[in-house]
Amino acid sequence: MTNDSIGIDISKDFLDAHRLSDGAAVRFSNTPTGFRALSTWLGDDMPSLVVFEATGPYHGRFERAFSGKLPLVKVNPLQARRFAQACGTRVKTDAVDARMLAYMGSALALEPDHPLDEKQYELKELFSSRGGLMKDRTRLINRLQTQTLALVKRQTKARIDQITRQLKVLQQDINTRVQDCPSRARANTILRSIPGIGEVAAATILIEMPEIGTLDKKRAASLTGLAPMTRQSGKWRGKATIQGGRKHLRDALYMPALVTARHNPDMCDKYKAMIKQGKPQKVALTAIMRRLIELANALVKADREWVQNGT
Repeated sequence: MTNDSIGIDISKDFLDAHRLSDGAAVRFSNTPTGFRALSTWLGDDMPSLVVFEATGPYHGRFERAFSGKLPLVKVNPLQARRFAQACGTRVKTDAVDARMLAYMGSALALEPDHPLDEKQYELKELFSSRGGLMKDRTRLINRLQTQTLALVKRQTKARIDQITRQLKVLQQDINTRVQDCPSRARANTILRSIPGIGEVAAATILIEMPEIGTLDKKRAASLTGLAPMTRQSGKWRGKATIQGGRKHLRDALYMPALVTARHNPDMCDKYKAMIKQGKPQKVALTAIMRRLIELANALVKADREWVQNGT
C-alpha cells in the first residue's frame, strides 16, 4: 500500500479520478468497463485512501464493485464542499471536485470505511424498496380520505391491499437474509431482546448501521444523528441541537423509544426525570433514542442479550 490519496467524483455517467501524489487526472465511464479501466489505472500499488461523495444511486455501483477491494471513504457532499471552500476553491467542476476529495482525504487523515459484503447491499436494496412502498401506501391512505366515488375508492383500497401484501413479502425476505448470516442472526437476536425493538426496527438497525457492535458510545450516537451539538461563542450559549446522521435509522428508533420509555424501568425513570426538569417531551424522547442505540451497540459488542437490572 502506498501513502497516496485518490479522489473520485461520481456522476451518472462518469468517474473523474485524481491522484494526489502526481496530480494525474483521468475520466472513466460509470460502468463495469469503466471500473476495470480504473483498476488498471490504479495499478498494483494500493492507495491508502479512495475518497468519494455519496451521490445517491450514482455511487452505488462503484461502491458495490470496489468495497473490500479498495480502501474506500464515503464522505458527505456538504462536508466536501465546505472543505473546498475552506481551501479557497470556489470553482466547482467534476475534475476540481475529484482533486479536492483527494486533498480532503489526506488533510483530514480520513479512515477507510468498513467493507460491506454482497448480502448487505441486497438487504439495503430490499429496505429501500420497502421504504418506497411504505410512502406509496401512506399517500393512498391519505387520498382515500378525500375520495367520494365508489369505483375510485375500491381501486384505491385494492392498491393498498396489494402494497400491504408486497410489504409482507419484502419483510419476510429481509428476515430470511438476516438469518442466513450467523453474525447478523446473532445481532438480530440481541436487538430483539431489547424492549421496544421489534422485527422491523432490528432489521433497520442492521441494514442502516452495519458497523453496530464495533463502535464506541459517542460514535454510535453520532452516526445516528443523536449526539447533541454544543453551540457556544464567547459568553453566548445557544441550545444544543442534533443534526446530520442516518435519517432512516433515526426514524426507525422513534417508536421503539416510545415503547422503551414506558416499559423499560431504567429508561422510564430517565424519561420522567427529564420531563420533571422541564425538558420538552421531544428532547426527552430524543435522549431515550440515543440511549437505546448506545445500549444496542454495547450489547452487540459484548455478544449479550438484554436482561432487566436486578434479574
